[in-house]
Amino acid sequence: MPAARILIVTAAFGEGHNSAARNLALGLRQLGAETMVADPCMLGSPFLTKTLCKAYRFVTTHMPRVWYRIYLSTDRMDFSRQSTPVMRSPENALAAMVADFQPDAVVSTYPLYPFYLARILQGCPKCPVFTVVTDSIEINASWKKAPTTAWFVTDALTRELMVRGGLPKEKIFDTGFPVHPDFAGMTGVDRNAFVKPFRALYFPTAKKPHVRRVARALLQASADVHITIVLGKNVRLLYSRAREIQREFPGRVKLIGWTRRVPALLNSHHLIIGKAGGATVHEAIAAQCPMIVYHLVPGQEEGNLKLLEHLGAGKLAETPEQITAILADMLADQWANWRIMKKQLAVYHRNSGSLHAARTLLSMIGAK
Repeated sequence: MPAARILIVTAAFGEGHNSAARNLALGLRQLGAETMVADPCMLGSPFLTKTLCKAYRFVTTHMPRVWYRIYLSTDRMDFSRQSTPVMRSPENALAAMVADFQPDAVVSTYPLYPFYLARILQGCPKCPVFTVVTDSIEINASWKKAPTTAWFVTDALTRELMVRGGLPKEKIFDTGFPVHPDFAGMTGVDRNAFVKPFRALYFPTAKKPHVRRVARALLQASADVHITIVLGKNVRLLYSRAREIQREFPGRVKLIGWTRRVPALLNSHHLIIGKAGGATVHEAIAAQCPMIVYHLVPGQEEGNLKLLEHLGAGKLAETPEQITAILADMLADQWANWRIMKKQLAVYHRNSGSLHAARTLLSMIGAK
């Protein structure tokens, strides 16, 4: 039997979509499938997409309440109609990909593409469309209204809530977020180990004042705390401020720019501090690494925080003082509360979402 051909489409509006797409492709390739990963928005309207992505990052970082109103407004939109010429080019790019690649199935990690595919695939041989939902618990209507063969969701609670909302349970599969396949073969820090130094992994946002405030809050919680600051795409913007912290706390701060070693970093640290994006939260869960959320995008990320809280594996800190207090509480009594959070994550044990989703998909199309 020839290898199954799977087209995976994503969008640059939030790293979770891209991360899920890349990781699912890796899982499918490990199982012998041929994959193509593409962003129809970037291919069809590159200038507009880059502009909108910059605006999205700015608004979600600096004006979260404005974004929340925009987010809520999408619940009332009818995506089944091609209502704007702006999206015609991405839809045409997607149609061209389907015609050229001739996939056995299409997977979308962005909620709008299934609506395009419903039009593109009319009159064509049956090609199943799978929707990978990258958020948890609080699911936008655009995901739930998507015309799809099946939804792959991040956790059992999200599946239960979608079923309660009227979606057919036989079409919703709890596969877990498609984290990198490397997580499945890694072992995180032992919860019973001697925890000195206590290593915290910090992913700052582009808000310049935050990097110093958050880093100081972590380091002031205990002299045993060491931090690794992953500057990523914000390295030019934040380096001088991060370097200031490194000089202020000699020997306790490590700086990293862009890296592909996130799975290894998460599995070698005791705690992660970052925003509640779908990819970050589920990578923390996969590495059994408790999390402090310090930046929350209203609407789409609230459910990710709720999942962490439901698991007993993460807390929200809205001020530097709260970060210090939460971390100090984790470390008290020989790190007792941190060990409890680690145990909760060990019981949950979710580190192979991409492979689970890949197996489920291939089974459903009769390829495995």
